[in-house]
Amino acid sequence: MKPAGLAVLASGGGTNLQALLDRFNGEAAEVARVELVIASRSGIGALDRAATAGVSTAVVDPRAHAEGGGPELLRVLTDHRIDIVILAGYLHLIPGEVVERFRGRMLNVHPALLPAFGGVGMYGMRVHRAVIESGARVSGATVHQ
Repeated sequence: MKPAGLAVLASGGGTNLQALLDRFNGEAAEVARVELVIASRSGIGALDRAATAGVSTAVVDPRAHAEGGGPELLRVLTDHRIDIVILAGYLHLIPGEVVERFRGRMLNVHPALLPAFGGVGMYGMRVHRAVIESGARVSGATVHQ
């Protein structure tokens, strides 16, 4: 059976991407492989991590494309025959046509437990600071559709 082709959308340094690369392009490669990394802007660490791993990359800046980049995202995902989309530190809304095409095959990785530490501005180190400042005794990550 062919491994599922994963696309990871990222907007920053790519630490979540690195964990996915380590797992799915390593010991779990028979299940799924990261085939594509799509960045929301050029020059970010996620692109460097993808290049180091030999993974194809694309930059689709939703601010620079009509309709939030939806048609361009769909084109790139289709061209690479992607099965599952993973949002790992991606800081933009996903256009409706992309959500519809990948319904049930799109996951978001959030670096804290939702709904306690989510919402506007809750990304990167801001999330971790909020968890610590709250005095929470338990923390974790949330993966959801």
